[in-house]
Amino acid sequence: MNIIAIKKTVAGITAGIMMTATAGAMLATIGLADARAASVIDAFAVESGITSIPVGHAQFCAQNPEECQPNAHVVEKTTLTEQNWQQLLEVNSRFNTEVQPVTDMALYKTEEYWTYPRGYGDCEDYVLAKRRALIQLGWAPSTLLVTVVREADGGGHAVLTARTDRGDLVLDNQEALIKLWSETPYRFVKRQSQRHAGVWVNLVDARPITVAHR
Repeated sequence: MNIIAIKKTVAGITAGIMMTATAGAMLATIGLADARAASVIDAFAVESGITSIPVGHAQFCAQNPEECQPNAHVVEKTTLTEQNWQQLLEVNSRFNTEVQPVTDMALYKTEEYWTYPRGYGDCEDYVLAKRRALIQLGWAPSTLLVTVVREADGGGHAVLTARTDRGDLVLDNQEALIKLWSETPYRFVKRQSQRHAGVWVNLVDARPITVAHR
């Protein structure tokens, strides 16, 4: 069994979630105290104002305007349950398995082309597919945010951020485990606004970059 532990310690208060990827998995909460005492820096990425939309996403929005509208009902965070945790695991695993990684240049002869994958795709294509699948399962669009990050070598990458009451969880085509954003090896740059899917916001990330061993 694979067990994912999400642990937070703030002022002597330890909060954690132990999760397992089996079909009969139980989502357990260990030693949770007042949620207001949780570390915002560790659990939730901090936004710092509107920024430019990535070129690939701007083109995607032009072709799919219905995907890039204001969210009529903004849900700040999804309450994480055993059921929707299993949904995250299943969707992340399914697309990481079914879609083969191929660059936009190899597929479309261009540096950036965001679209839903048809068996092959770049990192942002995985993200779009996972986001759509989770919305179809009932997740609020405002809690599923396409996110641009930098890898340790400076290269650009895209992941899906799922905002939950346990923190900002990351679905990544390069990683089987779902982790808190602060436990990934990436520098977080910007992501979709929760209020408007066609608007992007900057992210504050002062963490030291470390190289993950996969």
